[in-house]
Amino acid sequence: MLQRLTRRRMIVIAASAAGSAFLASSRFAQAGAPVRWRGSALGAQVSIEIHHPDTAGAERLVERCVLEVRRLEQQFSLYRADSAISNLNRTGMLVAPDADMVALLKTALHFAEITGGAFDPTVQPLWQLYADHFSSGTPGGDGPSPPRLAEALAKVGHAGLLVGANRIALLKRGAAITLNGIAQGFATDRVVERLRSAGLSTTLVDMGEIRAIGARPDGTPWRVGLGDPGRPGGLSETVDLVDRAVATSAGAGFRFDSKGRFTHLFDPATGRSPQRYRSVSVMAPTATEADALSTAFSLMPLPDIAGIVAVRPNLQARITDSTGTLIVYGA
Repeated sequence: MLQRLTRRRMIVIAASAAGSAFLASSRFAQAGAPVRWRGSALGAQVSIEIHHPDTAGAERLVERCVLEVRRLEQQFSLYRADSAISNLNRTGMLVAPDADMVALLKTALHFAEITGGAFDPTVQPLWQLYADHFSSGTPGGDGPSPPRLAEALAKVGHAGLLVGANRIALLKRGAAITLNGIAQGFATDRVVERLRSAGLSTTLVDMGEIRAIGARPDGTPWRVGLGDPGRPGGLSETVDLVDRAVATSAGAGFRFDSKGRFTHLFDPATGRSPQRYRSVSVMAPTATEADALSTAFSLMPLPDIAGIVAVRPNLQARITDSTGTLIVYGA
């Protein structure tokens, strides 16, 4: 049986107390015990940890973060039958949708436009096709048959997704969406907003997509390790973050078959999983942008990636090609 699709094993929010508006300067030196919460959300195991000398204040902040994650999960999670996205995929329509669903889908369509359709939230029929194929008793090693692939591809296309404040509609019969390539980034940004509103000004938020608020308490950048697809648990490199987010996409994050020919990264034009790069990491002002573009860039040729990076502020793409060579665009 196939495991659930996820590029995330843990969501960790590590919030440093230094610089927080909660604190009086006389209390900086007395760090309290960390307040932790563990559970699951958006198909992954989740942990939230906040270091704060005011234990009661930390507990309230953790509680607000958890409630925000749960609220967003109710909208975006494919793993909940009662979520808004599951309802949309069943019925083809949402009436009076939640404002966050509207905002995220409009953002997803924006990234679909600027990436020439490489990012496409309507690829869920391809996921279902491959999941059904490789869950069967005797799956063919070459993947689904051409007729079945063509049938699934006919349901794909972001132009068939209409998003408005009063209604969201899927125009193609059997169409469905997934937000797995952007929702975790969106959730990261919303948690960051919660922490900022609580006064935290030096914080690292890790929800698979990582976003830094400010620098470390000592003024140095946060150091973030990027996973090595060829060595599970290993790192390919580390990067510095200050008021920036980073996300990584790699076909090795989920494979339908043992050889890795078919992964969670689908080209909306062909329905196949291209093997262009070993991994793609994107550093951006928000985790939403980093998440979406790391997914899209995994499917795009290098000149197209360079063109997008050149016109978007504070963006960097770090691409490890099939030979292991690191290619960097942007600063």
